[in-house]
Amino acid sequence: MFPRLIGGPLMTKVKQTTGIVGLDVVPNVREVLINLCSKTLREIPAVPEDEGCRKAVESFTRHRLKVFQEEEDWEMIEKRLGCGQVEELIDEAQDQLKLIDKMIAHSDASEEA
Repeated sequence: MFPRLIGGPLMTKVKQTTGIVGLDVVPNVREVLINLCSKTLREIPAVPEDEGCRKAVESFTRHRLKVFQEEEDWEMIEKRLGCGQVEELIDEAQDQLKLIDKMIAHSDASEEA
């Protein structure tokens, strides 16, 4: 009975490697992903609504954030999303934020012209 009481938190699976050169395991991956998605959703409103990818970015970011909030296990996150490893999702989210910055800059430049 004792192992059952402590089995949950202590039995969490730990990823040893991503198996991808240059992509390290992120121990607090869920927290990082939640923060990146939240930041994306805070910044995307600055992109003009007529930008083609804005709605797509909002939609898949909201979906991913929901999964990150619902699942605590990295394996379940990977399984539910089917988009690769969670560390790859971090890279994608960081790239998405860079793209948002570029879209905002492009929009500002277009308005000035």
